[in-house]
Amino acid sequence: MRVLLTGAAGFIGSHVHRALLRSGHEVIALDLMVPAAHGPDAAAPDGIHRVDVRDLDGLTPLLHGVDVVCHHAAVVGAGVSVADAPAYAGHNDLGTAVLLAAMAGTDCRRLVLASSMVVYGEGRYRNVRGELVAATLRQSADLDRGRFEHYCTRTGSALHWEPVPEDAPLRPRSLYAASKVAQEHYAAAWSAATGATVTALRYHNVYGDDMPRDTPYSGVAAIFRSALQAGLAPRVFEDGLQTRDFVHATDIAAANVAAVEQPLPGFTPLNICSGQPITIGEVAAILADARHGPAPVVTGEYRPGDVRHIVASPEASQRVLGFRARVDPRVGLADFAFAPLRGAAAPDAARR
Repeated sequence: MRVLLTGAAGFIGSHVHRALLRSGHEVIALDLMVPAAHGPDAAAPDGIHRVDVRDLDGLTPLLHGVDVVCHHAAVVGAGVSVADAPAYAGHNDLGTAVLLAAMAGTDCRRLVLASSMVVYGEGRYRNVRGELVAATLRQSADLDRGRFEHYCTRTGSALHWEPVPEDAPLRPRSLYAASKVAQEHYAAAWSAATGATVTALRYHNVYGDDMPRDTPYSGVAAIFRSALQAGLAPRVFEDGLQTRDFVHATDIAAANVAAVEQPLPGFTPLNICSGQPITIGEVAAILADARHGPAPVVTGEYRPGDVRHIVASPEASQRVLGFRARVDPRVGLADFAFAPLRGAAAPDAARR
């Protein structure tokens, strides 16, 4: 098939690009090469068009003859600073809206959208009675005294997390998360209005070769790994028991190939994850052990707005795409301890 891939030079986009080519697809690759992600003087790699997805005139000619668009162009990051809001709204939301408008002017009616687990906000919790409970924002007073778990307001007991299904409510807790929800909403509305199809892949914590290093948006695995490379102990926030799902970039790429090759009806969101939960403390320990470095230090520090647990169910992607992650996070993270990383760019919101 003929695939238009946006964000093709980024960390995840470059893995997807290679996987699509290996699978025999023709790829029209584009990337804006924003300095925050690629450095101030980076040129587009060979075979990649330097195009802004917000440029309707520049984008439209590249869509002719395209069967499916794989959309990864986005500004990424924690989104904790209000100053980042215009970048998220401009690149992520306006960019997606312009892309959809451009697609509407062609025969291309299939979109694979790179979404994220952040659309859920906090994960899914039950109280001691087995009832589903919506976790509220944790209070600074509780965090200051090391009370990191969510507690039931009725019983006072700790809530227990469970995997999040795709039909869970969307409750973004950061500006970046709000932009990813908006992308999904634009895509869903476009699908309903045009009869086109959208597969929204909600990535969980992605790591792997070519991941950015030493920026606030690198991801905790890369931050731990950089500390160890400098001979320093990884610093683990809270009590280290925060639970996540780490999925390797090669599995993310495989999920994209599956979504390109398997049309699904309407708007279909899917969790893309390993299905093997792991704590942040375990991630730090695996990397430290692999590098024979200093043991992690659990600091008790916290970042306001951080979610406590977010773990997904992979059942839907296994059922409808036949996708199953191959890399065990405990093995993949040990390998990641020595993986090549990208150099740091400007310390602000960065494009994939």
